Amino acid sequence: MKPFAEPAGGGADSAGRPAGDAGNIEYRVAHLHDRLAAEELAELGVRAEVRAGSVVVTGTVPSVQCRETLLRTVHEELAGLAVHTDVVVAETASPDHAEDLP
Repeated sequence: MKPFAEPAGGGADSAGRPAGDAGNIEYRVAHLHDRLAAEELAELGVRAEVRAGSVVVTGTVPSVQCRETLLRTVHEELAGLAVHTDVVVAETASPDHAEDLP
């Protein structure tokens, strides 16, 4: 996993929400889930969980463009929090050879 954003040292995030409050983090993660399901991505195969004060985003998306949109949305929604991402792009290309079965 790689870090996506550095944690804020207190204060507020770019939207004016207090940073670092555990309940606030859970609320922001829930709002992220809502955005991912409802907006242009309609992505339900991605998970975001709070672990040890940071947010871990994992899952598989169908294209590089979807991954970029997902990461942009995560950055917007969770600005000021420590976020680690492990989002992979599904291989959708046709096989280049026949499968050999025993």
